Amino acid sequence: MNVGIVTVGDELLVGDTENTNATWLCGRLADRGVVVRRVTVVPDEVGEIARVVNEYHAEYDAVVVTGGLGPTHDDVTMEGVAAAFGQEVVANETAATWLADRGYGAGDLAAETTHLPADCRPLRNEAGVAPGAAVESAYVLPGVPAEMRAMFESVADEFEGTPTHTVAVDVDEPESALLDRFTALQERFDVSVGSYPGESVTVKITATDRDEVERAADWLRGRSEVV
Repeated sequence: MNVGIVTVGDELLVGDTENTNATWLCGRLADRGVVVRRVTVVPDEVGEIARVVNEYHAEYDAVVVTGGLGPTHDDVTMEGVAAAFGQEVVANETAATWLADRGYGAGDLAAETTHLPADCRPLRNEAGVAPGAAVESAYVLPGVPAEMRAMFESVADEFEGTPTHTVAVDVDEPESALLDRFTALQERFDVSVGSYPGESVTVKITATDRDEVERAADWLRGRSEVV
């Protein structure tokens, strides 16, 4: 399963807020064997949201959108996602009932809080107020991290891929000295290899076969100065 992630918010683009939602989602999806193909940050603009969601919907199995839900003037994500699918944003009775059951009256929130794409499946917000939505293969989640995580977990079973296994080997050599070994690793074993330099070089070896990963890691350890 291939997924694109769209995070919405002017505050992300000017550096006022760290994009922890994208990092968390990438990790959580990887845990489920799902491949994240792209992550894009877009401003609070209907046209930009619609354009990127439309593109990702055409290219990938699912799109996860976070941020821009709620009652304020710049919360335009639902409108953007609706536009991507040629839908209107309309009052959603299910979402309104959820909020009423939690004690929110008509005057407590802007009406637009429960306005969702016409043909969506509303997603309950157990950790906050603004509901999310699933529109075809697009999942629209809040931007508040605790709310986003809780809502994602409610639909996590809808994201399934091929689990992979990773072994990290810390090597006390320059990355440039390892290039031939990386090539040999991929020739000898059915694995992918990533290297991350720091005080030492962390080599991450990944494959769908756990035994293959372990054999490749042992081969590298036997030919390197490991930490």
